[in-house]
Amino acid sequence: MRSLNPDQLEAFVQVVRLGSFSAAAARLNLTQPAISLQLRQLEQRLGVRLIERVGRRATATAAGLELMGHAARIEAALLAAGEAMASHAKGEVGRVRIGTGATACIYLLPPVLAGLRQRLPALEIVVTTGNTPEILRAVEDNLLDAALVTLPAPGRMFQVRPIVEDPFVAIFPAGEELPARATPGLLSARPLVLFEPGARTRSLVDAWFLAGGLPARPMMELGSVEAIKEMVGAGLGCSVLPGMAMAAGHPRLAWRPLSPRLARSLALVMRQDKPLSRGLRETVAALVRLGESVAAIQTAEPKEIPQ
Repeated sequence: MRSLNPDQLEAFVQVVRLGSFSAAAARLNLTQPAISLQLRQLEQRLGVRLIERVGRRATATAAGLELMGHAARIEAALLAAGEAMASHAKGEVGRVRIGTGATACIYLLPPVLAGLRQRLPALEIVVTTGNTPEILRAVEDNLLDAALVTLPAPGRMFQVRPIVEDPFVAIFPAGEELPARATPGLLSARPLVLFEPGARTRSLVDAWFLAGGLPARPMMELGSVEAIKEMVGAGLGCSVLPGMAMAAGHPRLAWRPLSPRLARSLALVMRQDKPLSRGLRETVAALVRLGESVAAIQTAEPKEIPQ
């Protein structure tokens, strides 16, 4: 094991993740025979069979599945070592890969990233957006260092730290006569514009309508909160959005708190065995400070925007 080759280990990991020697070769910019040779050499070195073919798909054996768990930690340790050496050699603090949802990326992360850039101008920050399940898979596979996602975040390998509670609000075209609070009955009687299925926020909204005995039947399903706001502002319906999306107001929209109240919890999620580089430590600290500042000024319910 003292002479374990990281390139052979990476070839093995990519074959398992992609289910194909040819796909792994394309990902690593190698030939398929080169990938096959690396796998044979790794299996000979360890004395076990790691890959088996089921139909046309390459899958991990029992030994291979166990090695996958070690491979993620080895990859993380090598990355941390490389970043640490780079910081000494070039005065840099490495790279941080963050995953989050589109709404948090637009309305929550910018001041955090700006502060990090000011304090650590050499820090490379890579932000990926997506739905919570795919972001969590990327954290599990060590393709992302940390995630800011809507709870729940299941997984025994995860360290989960709640950061922000974000109440949902109902939004309407400005100028309408509206009650003080929006109920499932009020919204279901109007055309609905909601997030597309698959988003964690959409699941929460659907559950809120179901609890009121009125399943949500949207006329439009969109993947962008800004697109939803524009559709509602154009008079094409109403919607339910995370409150942070309306924190700065909108000239063509009015909004109301929900009754019963609905809120989501955004949490910082990392692997428990994730090594903390300087850049990642600073990022975690910045997100925690953000959560503390939001909690200090957050009222029990969002204020209504005057019409």
